[in-house]
Amino acid sequence: MRLSVFLLKSASPKIEYYSRFSPSPLSIKQFLEFGRDNACEKTSYMFLRKELPVRLANTMREVNLLPDRLLSQPSVKLVQKWYMQSFLELLEYENRSPDDPHALNDFLEALIEIRNRHNDVVPTMAQGLIEYKEKFGFDPFVSSNIQYFLDRFYTNRISFRMLINQHTLLFGNDTNPAHPKHIGSIDPACSVADVVTDAYETAKMLCEQYYPAAPELKIAEFNAKAPSKPIQAVYVPSHLFHMLFELFKNAMRATVEHHEENKDDLPPIKAKVTLGKEDLSIKISDKGGGVALRKIDRLFNYTYSTAPTPSLDSKRVPLAGFGHGLPISRLYARYFQGDLKLYSMEGVGTDAVIYLKALSSESFERLPVFNKSAWRHYQGGPEADDWSNPSKEPRDASKYKAKR
Repeated sequence: MRLSVFLLKSASPKIEYYSRFSPSPLSIKQFLEFGRDNACEKTSYMFLRKELPVRLANTMREVNLLPDRLLSQPSVKLVQKWYMQSFLELLEYENRSPDDPHALNDFLEALIEIRNRHNDVVPTMAQGLIEYKEKFGFDPFVSSNIQYFLDRFYTNRISFRMLINQHTLLFGNDTNPAHPKHIGSIDPACSVADVVTDAYETAKMLCEQYYPAAPELKIAEFNAKAPSKPIQAVYVPSHLFHMLFELFKNAMRATVEHHEENKDDLPPIKAKVTLGKEDLSIKISDKGGGVALRKIDRLFNYTYSTAPTPSLDSKRVPLAGFGHGLPISRLYARYFQGDLKLYSMEGVGTDAVIYLKALSSESFERLPVFNKSAWRHYQGGPEADDWSNPSKEPRDASKYKAKR
């Protein structure tokens, strides 16, 4: 404990210094052109040794604006410790010349170690929220601030891993022989239908561990730009898989539970992939009974889940329960200027639509910046609603009857 306090004090001036800089967003096209045409390890090293501390410092400053009672939870403190350790390790390369014969290899190994250290950030932070909620509950204002913070925190993490993965895949030994044409983690000719099918099959295997059956998939494509050709995108397949896997899990669970008495004849899940001038869209449609309108926004709340909370100690992969699946999937979509939206008809089913940019030149990183606007978000108190709310109990209109 004393050591971590000492490290925090010694690193604070550097965290404050790097947090003054805004992150430098890159587009998929820029990632692709650097990796394909002029990949230079020294250039990547010079960029990352500054950019990674900037992104870490921005989020580390913002963490400290969370409620003290949340920051005191063991799981949240562990995440903070990981971030501090990674920040300090990156500072070792702050002034180290790329001409040092060991610098590039040492940096590569450090990035791999940092990435591995952060593998469990999401479930650990989710556990921290559970710890806090069990002790103190959530009032609307605290819940709003946590929602705002986690959207930014997890987006920062996605971007941090994107930069590290590009460097280690381009210059390390991580290259996947199954995908020799990938540029780092980017597929220049990603078959969207193939990723849809892979995500479905994986979700189906998981679903069948919990239920005796899983709905089938029907997939269709509509390419407005080239009607006779299958739809391809310049994208990160792992990001797309993450989103689709989450949507298929939810659709399967809803379908099986809604048709519990007729599991031998489950309605299929339908996937439609379309490509226009600006958007590449993927719609996943189910007949799982839908969700009431008032609950739709809650599905993107990190503190809300329709499933029981799973145990972190369980050896079996949970189908649902942490409440992080949908909101993080939406962050993946928004990371490169896309989005994820839900349209539901209660009693029937739900359409989930992933929107991506059709052009890689328009797919810029969407990154959080720690500044006064962000700081002010945490400082204000809860405001009174400026729209009328229905009373819990209906008013007795007879009290207002005019006397004759």
